[in-house]
Amino acid sequence: MSKLPKLLTIGEVAHRSGVAQTALRFYEDRGLISSTRTGGNQRRYDRAVLRRLAFIRAAQRVGLSLEQVGEALATLPQDHAPTKADWSRLSRRWRDELDTRIDGLQRLRDRLTGCIGCGCLSLRTCTLQNTDDQMAEHGPGAPRLRPHSDGGL
Repeated sequence: MSKLPKLLTIGEVAHRSGVAQTALRFYEDRGLISSTRTGGNQRRYDRAVLRRLAFIRAAQRVGLSLEQVGEALATLPQDHAPTKADWSRLSRRWRDELDTRIDGLQRLRDRLTGCIGCGCLSLRTCTLQNTDDQMAEHGPGAPRLRPHSDGGL
């Protein structure tokens, strides 16, 4: 087995990480990863970028935005491959937000099940689509878009 070189081409990084070259350029533009340039202006990435990309993908899988990922990675040196300890420390920041999202999704699931079972399909009383809707008293649909009796809007 050959040893992985210290500097990798964009193609090598894309192949090893499973991240498209266009995404690598995008991440670099956003400051999530960095590269150096050769005399011929070709990108070269430090091997540590592979772990950073794994970190980015794992964070995205749990629903974090690239902005949040960038804020977390900004706490690490650019040439530093995130470690298990780094992930543990950074993921603690996101735990409350993820718990809130999970709670919201569970409540949505529970309401959705009740809605499907009622069969009314009434937007006037639907807690999913029309919670506290002030326009409900004007009937279903888009009452503001209905023509007035004089034919105008």
